[in-house]
Amino acid sequence: QREDFSCIENLMTKEFIGQQLILLIGCMDTTEEGGRKRLLAILQEILILPSTSTSLISSLMERLLSIIKDDDRKIQTVAEIISEVREPIVTVDTPVNAVEIRKQQLKLAEIKVKLLETKDALEECITLQDFNRALALKEKITELECIKNDLIKEAEQPEIKEMRVEKNDPETLLKCLLMCYELLKQMSLSKGIGPTMNEIIESLILPGITNVHPAVRNMAVLCLGCCALQNKDFASQHLALLLQVLQIDDIKVKLSALKAIFDQLMMFGIETFKAKKVQESSSEETEIRNGDCEEEEEETKIKELEEDTATVHNLLQLLSSFLDSEFSELRTEAAEGLAKLMFSGRLISAKLLSRLVLLWYNPVTEEDTRLRHCLGVFFPLFAYANRTNQECFEDAFLPTLRTLFNAPASSPLAEIDISNVSELLVDLTRPSGLNPQARNSQDYQDLTVHDSLAMKICNEILIDPAAPDVRIYAKALSSLELSKCFTKDLLVLLDVILEVGSVLEGCQRKSRENSHQLWSYREKGTEKSSIDAEELRGRQGC
Repeated sequence: QREDFSCIENLMTKEFIGQQLILLIGCMDTTEEGGRKRLLAILQEILILPSTSTSLISSLMERLLSIIKDDDRKIQTVAEIISEVREPIVTVDTPVNAVEIRKQQLKLAEIKVKLLETKDALEECITLQDFNRALALKEKITELECIKNDLIKEAEQPEIKEMRVEKNDPETLLKCLLMCYELLKQMSLSKGIGPTMNEIIESLILPGITNVHPAVRNMAVLCLGCCALQNKDFASQHLALLLQVLQIDDIKVKLSALKAIFDQLMMFGIETFKAKKVQESSSEETEIRNGDCEEEEEETKIKELEEDTATVHNLLQLLSSFLDSEFSELRTEAAEGLAKLMFSGRLISAKLLSRLVLLWYNPVTEEDTRLRHCLGVFFPLFAYANRTNQECFEDAFLPTLRTLFNAPASSPLAEIDISNVSELLVDLTRPSGLNPQARNSQDYQDLTVHDSLAMKICNEILIDPAAPDVRIYAKALSSLELSKCFTKDLLVLLDVILEVGSVLEGCQRKSRENSHQLWSYREKGTEKSSIDAEELRGRQGC
């Protein structure tokens, strides 16, 4: 164990030193062409090394890409590095074929025979004292000896070839995906997906999403999300894959998929992801179309519109379902994503706004500091931005309070102070809280949001004036900022409420009197029956 700890400590020390050295690269002067080229070459060599730790890849890529300014050159450089890491050149021993071995043996035997013949000829020349021919034969013997030795070495050593071997181990895939992710983060969103990037997607990113290792899958999802921001059609095509990951994968991968989906919705809007099945007709078909065809086309359009609406509804329902997740990270990410969509104007929904308010007050989220802070900042900024947003809060007022009124005792919502929620919604819909620009705009009408809210509250009170909820509604009604022109109409409605209330109070008083009389009659009847029973027993005794 001590050896393991010392090894880990040594590794951490080396990684720390590496991180500091990478940070120092940022202080270097890269304006000089020669120094810049040498630095790029060194960074590429380090990234290609198998021994380079995964924790250093992001920092190294950040420095590398900061030196290269052109997007096309960035893509090309990273693609080359990924290719070297994924498919390194290795030496492979290729076994010699039996036919080749036989050929080598025959050639070696032939050389040996020639060598013996030449030696015999050399001896004869020496005997005959033909020294000139002997010198030539001696050189030939030396040449044949070299050929023989080469053939023997070639037979003993197998042929070694260099070839590229694809690596699919988790560490290599993670390194390549990290490089791709850093590249995508620094690419311009207007660049789009070119042939090189498309090849990386097909060979690295999409297979990585189905990898068995969670870290590889997570990084592949992050890369896919960044690629989707480059192209609207690509995003629409691969949304289903991200939604599938969002439902079945580990929590960390789910978080990455959820972020990617919200980023796409922020970038392109929800309308982009409708199930479009409209096929454009040619101009000739348009000219010869008769009345029946026009009716069929109208029915088709209605059906397609319904399908589009259902698609958007299902998508929002899936995303909002994570507001009730048992994992605080998913709850927070879903709430933050929906808040961003609403604040940017991509989404307007009183139902979702009501759920966000309830989530903010829910005791379950008391420890979720990030969630509470996010919603606490979002509510006033969203409400006071314009009147439309305040109307959204107005529409969420009654559903939110009804949910709290009807919450069962076992639910965490039963612990929420309903009066506090009512006060918050009243404050967020105050006309005086609107931004000055919003007040001067065309949507700032004579009747304010509080005027409309007052009507809704009064109508809610009239449904059941004797309900215990009326006290909350009455308190909210007294806190509204009402316009002068609306006050007269409201007074008439309040008189009706008071009249109904007095009638109900009279009915309740009469009901209580009747109940009291019934109880008194019942008690008298009980006493009378007991007296009659005693008289009857007395007569029987006599």
